[in-house]
Amino acid sequence: MMTVTEKAAYLKGLAEMAHLDADKDEVKLIKAMIDTIEEMALTIADLEDEIAMLEELVDEIDEDLGDVEEYVFDEDDCDCDCGCDCCDDDCDCCFDDDYVEVECPACHETICLDDSILDEETIQCPACGETLEFEFDCDCDDCDED
Repeated sequence: MMTVTEKAAYLKGLAEMAHLDADKDEVKLIKAMIDTIEEMALTIADLEDEIAMLEELVDEIDEDLGDVEEYVFDEDDCDCDCGCDCCDDDCDCCFDDDYVEVECPACHETICLDDSILDEETIQCPACGETLEFEFDCDCDDCDED
């Protein structure tokens, strides 16, 4: 398949091979049209090159944006699967005994709960919205509760 510039060059070659009388108005018109077609073909070729370059640039930007989105919005950053988004040495829910990890029976996400939330007996799963209910049997000697 010929490109637009190749087709314009072919038309110009055909006109030159036809040995047309250059003094006739029709021939002048045909030559002017062929010159215009040739300029348009070169402009189109330049635009195609620029579009290809822009497509590559957009692909690179898209990849970079994907990396940024993953870094900023990724909820799976937590190595301990508690959903705390920090997982460093300052992570209270991962290293503090006052927190309990619970798996949601509906979506199987692991969430960290502190004692104050557990006292409420029900919460909404932050991942799926399922209502989670808690019942505890205290096995400590300090409690008067059952």
